Amino acid sequence: MNAIQSSTVSFLVLIISIVCTFNLIEAARNNRYVTCGTVLKLQNTDYKVRLHSHDVKYGTGSGQQSVTATELQEDVNSHWAVKAATGKNCERGEPIKCGDTIRLHHLATNKNLHSHHFQSPLSGNQEISAYGDEHGEGDTGDHWLLICSGDSWQRSNPVRFQHVDTDMYLGVSGRTFGRPINGQMEVVGIPNPYSGTEWIAAEGLFIHPTEKDSGARVHTEL
Repeated sequence: MNAIQSSTVSFLVLIISIVCTFNLIEAARNNRYVTCGTVLKLQNTDYKVRLHSHDVKYGTGSGQQSVTATELQEDVNSHWAVKAATGKNCERGEPIKCGDTIRLHHLATNKNLHSHHFQSPLSGNQEISAYGDEHGEGDTGDHWLLICSGDSWQRSNPVRFQHVDTDMYLGVSGRTFGRPINGQMEVVGIPNPYSGTEWIAAEGLFIHPTEKDSGARVHTEL
């Protein structure tokens, strides 16, 4: 091998090394984000409880499926999938941007996080429910505006969810239910983004942007 060939090979090796290093850095960077298709648990930063639902209807208000918050970490009824707004699509693995309108889909019951002009049962704030047909489709009451700092939803940063139809913020009232959901906390819509309205991504199955095409690798913290 002459000097020119050797130099060319060395240059190609250097380029490949740089590309591989860049990909590793990019994968690590992308792992910071909540992305389209992610399944996660959302923890309220003030009350340390996770957003939760179950096939239990409210006895007052809308009579729809209740949404609460639980202290239990290992509960499959706290899994929510991040989806685009009704009639819209987001590319699987793409980071959710601050200011995006999204849906949070409850996996166990195939319904969406929802709100409307009904009073919550304990505190008299706005009711939060889970709503949708047998295909998991609801209406604009399922739409939430993601409020966060920076460009995209970072897993380590607290975020807020503002209900598009009513402008209320998803929050926890601090009130606790009795039977049949004893010990679980009331989740409500609150008019101001103050105490109880910040949420952070806790455990989840996070789809990486670099893996969106193959769908073969995900980061799991369930």
